Amino acid sequence: MASVHSEPLTDRRPGAGAPSGFTALKLLVAGGFGVGKTTLVESVSEIRPLRTEEPLTEASRPVDRLDGVETKTTTTVAMDFGRISLRDDLALYLFGTPGQDRFWFVWDELATGALGAVVLADTRRLADCFAAVDYFESRGIPFVVAVNCFDGVRSHTPEAVSRALDLAPGTPVVLCDARSRESGKDVLITLVEHVARRPV
Repeated sequence: MASVHSEPLTDRRPGAGAPSGFTALKLLVAGGFGVGKTTLVESVSEIRPLRTEEPLTEASRPVDRLDGVETKTTTTVAMDFGRISLRDDLALYLFGTPGQDRFWFVWDELATGALGAVVLADTRRLADCFAAVDYFESRGIPFVVAVNCFDGVRSHTPEAVSRALDLAPGTPVVLCDARSRESGKDVLITLVEHVARRPV
């Protein structure tokens, strides 16, 4: 799989030159099973997103906990991919990771060349995002935590979520609705700003 780095690209489309100084950033969208990663990528992508979802089967029931997501019928088995342009000279390439432990072998490949990540969290199952937080912390990949505010679920402040996850000082925590394009864009802008503030 080709990695998308932050160097200026020579082409945006087949046969068309990119504007001078055009930059594409590779970002990951990670988190636990059923937290809304595919939904977030779909809602913000300006292209038809690539999805690798497969139906849940009876054989997967013992390993795929459906607590809080009982209506979920599919799962990502490789990745989701989408693209969003923030400016004429800046595009974000989004790679959504699979949520189940058995697909974690994909993560190292997806993380190659990534400048940052969104860790999507569901406060009903907050422990499910610990593994993603640990993964990015151990590899020095900057990330933000985006709390997906599901309908009918008690809200928590970003400060409370930060304490519960024992995040390093300065790690942004934002509330979002993964179904909303504008909310998703705000999350990605927060991540890009967080990456830009880090020492080179």
